[in-house]
Amino acid sequence: MKNNNALEQARSLELPSREAMLTRDHSVSQFWNNNRKLLEDAWAEWEIENKGDLLIPDETLLDPRLRQAIKDAWENPEKENAVADLWDEIIPGVYVAQFFDPERLADFRKYLEEVANSQIPARPPYGIQLNRHGVMLDQRSEGHLAAPNFQAFYNDIMDRYMRPISRLLLDTYGYDNQTFGFSIQYNPDKDRDLHAHTDASAATLNININLPDEKFTGSQVDFHDKTTGKVVQTVFESGKAMLHRGRVPHATHPITSGQRSNLVVWLYGERMQIPRGGASSYGSFGSSATAVDVKEKVTARERWSIPNAPKDTFAPF
Repeated sequence: MKNNNALEQARSLELPSREAMLTRDHSVSQFWNNNRKLLEDAWAEWEIENKGDLLIPDETLLDPRLRQAIKDAWENPEKENAVADLWDEIIPGVYVAQFFDPERLADFRKYLEEVANSQIPARPPYGIQLNRHGVMLDQRSEGHLAAPNFQAFYNDIMDRYMRPISRLLLDTYGYDNQTFGFSIQYNPDKDRDLHAHTDASAATLNININLPDEKFTGSQVDFHDKTTGKVVQTVFESGKAMLHRGRVPHATHPITSGQRSNLVVWLYGERMQIPRGGASSYGSFGSSATAVDVKEKVTARERWSIPNAPKDTFAPF
């Protein structure tokens, strides 16, 4: 029987300490695992309690041109070049495009503020630093954002958008049935930067969710082009996304004013497999990926499909 008092009970839970989370004490995983069902029920109850006032996230939040191109490609995969045309390749394996509609970001950010104000415990990303404003997005992660409407939106983004786009631009077919995601925020006084690293992913999609008038300075992203040895510096803009192979080295400069908020999502294969090119790990998060040979060229119809294999329960961090 569903616990009708889950929201109240979840709000009364005492979170593990910051020190325990940073050291990944065993008690932290125990806390999230022991309370997983309670927290999932609490998020569902929260949605019902706020029905009518709470945004239901869906793909209308995304850039209209991207939405139309994706819709057309799912109906007829032979039209997939229209999707590719929206992405600019800045170095081999790194692409930039408009992902969110800047005019709808205020709605989405208000939703995320409601999430933060829900008082339901949510696990921040444990990594090089414990990002104070981040939250885990994927259901395989401890303490994830389990609101049913958000999960439907998140899975739609991964299945209908990120996976086929990554297959089209990065040749990730066969190593992209597993998903992972988190949000992160950079501020001058804390969580300022991220040193050079690679990701334990076949593909990484890093989406800026700053409002158009929400400016910041610093926080440029450096991508290292292994073919030329050069570094290409990029700056996030409202609603813009950077899509890249996880093995491409990248780093974030210190932010000097304002704040930068992003959603980061990954694709990878079974047992953390990624296409051949070198095993990689996300900074000091402690995850590793097994590099494997990229499969032969696949058809457009295969690219625009959803894997049948079940999702595993292993989260990279």
